[in-house]
Amino acid sequence: MKIDFANLRVAYDRHKEEFNKAIHDVISSASYIMGPEIQVFEDKLASYTGSSHALTCSSGTDALLLALMSLDIKNGDEVITSPFTFISTAETIALLGAKPVFVDIKEDTYNIDTKKIEDKITKKTKAIIGVSLFGQVADMNELNLIGEKYNISIIEDAAQSFGASYYDKKSCSISKLACTSFFPSKPLGCFGDGGAVFTNDETLHKKMASIRLHGQIKRYEHSLIGLGARMDTLQAAILNVKIDYYNNDIKNRQRVANKYTELLKNHIQTPVINQNKKSVWAQYSIQVKNRNLVQKKLSAKNIPTAIHYPKPLHLQKCFEYLEYKKGDFPISERVSNNIISLPMNPYISDDEINYIVKGLKVML
Repeated sequence: MKIDFANLRVAYDRHKEEFNKAIHDVISSASYIMGPEIQVFEDKLASYTGSSHALTCSSGTDALLLALMSLDIKNGDEVITSPFTFISTAETIALLGAKPVFVDIKEDTYNIDTKKIEDKITKKTKAIIGVSLFGQVADMNELNLIGEKYNISIIEDAAQSFGASYYDKKSCSISKLACTSFFPSKPLGCFGDGGAVFTNDETLHKKMASIRLHGQIKRYEHSLIGLGARMDTLQAAILNVKIDYYNNDIKNRQRVANKYTELLKNHIQTPVINQNKKSVWAQYSIQVKNRNLVQKKLSAKNIPTAIHYPKPLHLQKCFEYLEYKKGDFPISERVSNNIISLPMNPYISDDEINYIVKGLKVML
């Protein structure tokens, strides 16, 4: 048996005719940039999340940049976030000249430990980015309370959690700003790069819409320094098809996760989903000893795995100037040494899950 980690081809095959028609319609119209499919998708996003405004863009990274730029984050500012995340979260802070300030994660969910945040707040702190990792929303109520107490903007990095819920509210609707990614392997993925940023603040929405188009207020007149960060119409057309089936995809991701947990719970610590949260299971990640050996033996059985993430951000060379050192964030470091992600997508069969778990159990 050969296992596919993300099953992207199956995702296409399931709705091939609808995808092909949507792509053909865009090509036939020649409306490749900001065609009508963009507005249709933005309306669907706002409706799905319950957010007042959804703005599409070219990637999850640009979504973070748009959010930070709308808050006028600049040189000398500080933004608090997690060191256990994809680099975009902190990279965008640094790109604007601000300082990423890291706070360690919780042992169980791998999301930022809100109890450790207040000690890192200074007069320079302008925002906190809570990463909703692996499909589970961060502790947004606690983050919002901290934001209100210190007059700090809260951003949800929801690159992996679009569609997840938190106290019956959807990810991307719980904070001042939220950002997501539609990278192909994400729970809701397009056929290239894509992202979106969400807000209930009309002023911020208008500002980000201008920044997305080089700070333009009307053709060739620019009031802000901006980006070329538009989503192309083809990706919006594809996502307009996929989002209509997305709730069913989430149910199937939960089916896969539940099956993994049922088979593994007596052998290893399985992922923890907090009460009042519903994950979309971007990843099913566990910790193992001798990770390299486990990966090698699973690979020999045609079982692919991934590591999210092998080195926390505070130990990355590009952030040496922050002068963090090994041992500063022990939980993130320990998890990075042991974490491994098993195949996760809506199309994995029970037989495939049984095969994966059987191959894994002999090494636990």
